Amino acid sequence: MGNRLSKIYTRTGDEGSTGLGDGTRVPKDSLRVEAYGTVDELNSAIGMVLAVPAMPAAVRASLTQIQNDLFDLGAELCIPGHSKITKAYTDRLEAELDAFNANLPPLAEFILPGGGPAAAACHLARTICRRTERLCWSLSREETVTSDALIYLNRLSDLLFVVARVLARHENGSEIFWRKS
Repeated sequence: MGNRLSKIYTRTGDEGSTGLGDGTRVPKDSLRVEAYGTVDELNSAIGMVLAVPAMPAAVRASLTQIQNDLFDLGAELCIPGHSKITKAYTDRLEAELDAFNANLPPLAEFILPGGGPAAAACHLARTICRRTERLCWSLSREETVTSDALIYLNRLSDLLFVVARVLARHENGSEIFWRKS
């Protein structure tokens, strides 16, 4: 196991900088810090989905693995030049996505985010995932971000959409469709 924090505050960031995983000091509002900070926010949002009881076991297992993946992604973004996310991560997401989607009816119209506490939380996680992906694309224009990480985030938002549909049906038996005004 790596280093453990025995003292939570260090005072090293009191002037607006933070340390990357390689020891480099950067402004706390740098694009890299914003990107891995939003990965952390996404992970917390998925934790909110998992906090809802009575969830299908396959969904719980998938989201728990994704939380571990997001720690890997955060580490990759925190250490310039580090690579942790591989194609295998995305391949696993695609297999899970296909399995969850197989039992859902095809969509012919937009659905409203909601459908129950877990489904609504999953929609929120999906939108945070999309923001994370946008930030990582912005970062990739200035610094190296692996294509595997970017593809993973794109696929993850797709999976979260499908899982939100699964959870809406699990919680309420159906989804709420958008009605054009």
